Amino acid sequence: MTATLWVVLILGLSTIQCGAATYEYQTKTIDVPIDHFTFTSEATFKLRYLINDTYAQNDTTSPILFYAGNEGDIELFAQNTGFMWELAPKLKASLLFVEHRFYGHSMPFANASFESPKNLGYLTSEQALADFALVLRTLNPPSDTTRSRPVIAFGGSYGGMLAAWIRIKYPHLVAGAIAASAPIRQFQGVTQCGIFNQILTSVYQVAYNAECVHNIRRSWTTLQNYSTSADGLRVLNEKFKFCTNLTKATDVTETFFDYLTDVYGNLAMINYPYESNFLAPVPAYPVREFCGRLDKNYTGVELLDHLQSALSIYYNYDGKASCLNINSSYDGSGIGDSGWDFQACTEMVMPMCADGVHDMFPAQPWNLQSYSDKCFKKYGVHPRPANALVNYGGEFLDASITNIVFSNGLMDPWSGGGVLRSSNSNIKIVLIPEGAHHIDLRASNANDPGSVTLARTVHVQNIQKWLAEYRKQHKVY
Repeated sequence: MTATLWVVLILGLSTIQCGAATYEYQTKTIDVPIDHFTFTSEATFKLRYLINDTYAQNDTTSPILFYAGNEGDIELFAQNTGFMWELAPKLKASLLFVEHRFYGHSMPFANASFESPKNLGYLTSEQALADFALVLRTLNPPSDTTRSRPVIAFGGSYGGMLAAWIRIKYPHLVAGAIAASAPIRQFQGVTQCGIFNQILTSVYQVAYNAECVHNIRRSWTTLQNYSTSADGLRVLNEKFKFCTNLTKATDVTETFFDYLTDVYGNLAMINYPYESNFLAPVPAYPVREFCGRLDKNYTGVELLDHLQSALSIYYNYDGKASCLNINSSYDGSGIGDSGWDFQACTEMVMPMCADGVHDMFPAQPWNLQSYSDKCFKKYGVHPRPANALVNYGGEFLDASITNIVFSNGLMDPWSGGGVLRSSNSNIKIVLIPEGAHHIDLRASNANDPGSVTLARTVHVQNIQKWLAEYRKQHKVY
């Protein structure tokens, strides 16, 4: 491959149906360097992006609404960020969704991308931001007499972190950013390790009644007790109908426990007031539906039966699953959990702990050394827990940082690591009391709480302000 950059149309026009909405885009690729920060190699790879120019009134002045792709197939985020699609015709804007390297179809080393730390070492937020910056500069270049079109970045979760960070690192390319559910403070020394699980537990407690939390807390010991004998394992296999039978205690206390922990977090994140299929097909308010099956004081086999029934809300709401696959808490919808697992072992070290008292999980202290050892055993790398704070800040958002909205749903467990307050008047904080994970970036729905609708109104006001300032400053009309 050469270092020359070019754009290639690879799939033509695509259409996706999301509820009542239809989203259309062209799928293209651009060659970007595998390594933006050295000059020892000219190797490139094809980075995928989606674009829709049909709403743009002018190809030199209309704004660009840019989604900073996160840990998954970029089409998944295009399908679940309806707010951008609703906003584009109002602002007469282009839509641009750029895929994150090592996710979806953007594999720097093709099928060998995950083979070794040597290849995976290029999976970093810094490299991804440089990819995004190069795409923006290539697709939106200034001329001798005209400044580039104004760009507004959007992102949810890790994508929200990237949206904020690209505004911080490349302010000449991005005029402002909507960073939804962006836990840029979920790092050691900034946010307490137990906050996530404490908020998560409170979501389950208020969703139905306290018995749900008591049953979940009780279930860990029950499951562990059943894991200690062949008869107990047989009962678990019969009750839960695992895709692969559990044969030893650690299959329960490690693999199944990890699966349950992930599912409880995922259910809280997608606890939207309507049916959705972001991480898995689920009903409206899935935490409430889950807890509705753990509504009394259950013990022993009865508890196992009700826990299995509750879990089916997540893994088999659509009735398509013939067994319970605990090797992944995702349904194959496009989230790249393997890539994120590596990032969590390098730069995205977000400490998590539980005490079993203020949360519903088995007591598990945070131990960086133990975590580091596991990462080295798995990938041959040691974490750099301060990396994100060194590169982007997070605990400090001083006056040099402008034009970012940090929005957080207070029913989202990730909000504990979000930006909930700032003394910088150029950083806007939007709190959504009834909101789950980046619900404000999703398409509007008749069941949206008023606080979600209000959050989107505030986003639009800030975006219009940024665009007006950009046009006035750079004479882009």
